[in-house]
Amino acid sequence: MGPTEEFEQEARRCGYRHIAGIDEAGRGPLAGPVVAAAVILPVRSRLAGVDDSKQLSDAEREQLYTAILEKAVGVGIGSADAGEIDSLNILEATRLAMCRAIENLAPSPDYLLIDAVTLPAVRLPVRPIIKGDALSMSIAAASIVAKVTRDHLMAAYHETFPQYNFLSHKGYGTAEHLQRLARYGPCAIHRRTFAPVRDAIISTKTIRLGVTGQLI
Repeated sequence: MGPTEEFEQEARRCGYRHIAGIDEAGRGPLAGPVVAAAVILPVRSRLAGVDDSKQLSDAEREQLYTAILEKAVGVGIGSADAGEIDSLNILEATRLAMCRAIENLAPSPDYLLIDAVTLPAVRLPVRPIIKGDALSMSIAAASIVAKVTRDHLMAAYHETFPQYNFLSHKGYGTAEHLQRLARYGPCAIHRRTFAPVRDAIISTKTIRLGVTGQLI
């Protein structure tokens, strides 16, 4: 069936006007930031094809990303980098990215629809919705904006760190990425608290140890 405006309409009946859908992309990868988007859509937005970003092809996401930016009342983007993810943990870094997206959203929202995550630091009415990106039009739009924004960032990182081929896997733990991680060790945007990256660091140090136990 796809996402609808049911949750947005319910909030409007309660008197809210600037209802933002919020979602993230990049919680699972071994490298790169987690990116969040907050999107306020117009009433009866008529954005055909909007769905959970995971259900769309790259080309479909890019096309819808452009349409959302053109038609949305407001779009805010926020992110947390690999260092913040390692320092905070991925859940708290995701919350931080979402808070930054809300701060960057104009007009300011008065009601939030979020895909599953709670935001204790935000003093606004919040409705977490399990599988919200498949149910709410605003959350689905946010999922597309977050995913495409992150993909663009990883394409830029590919230019800086071409040996990892981030353009292909976007930092996710594919077989190719794991092979390249084992070969080259982690770079500046790898998440060092994630097990495969931590293991690669240990392996790299072990390889560099000489028979006397001194680094060579």
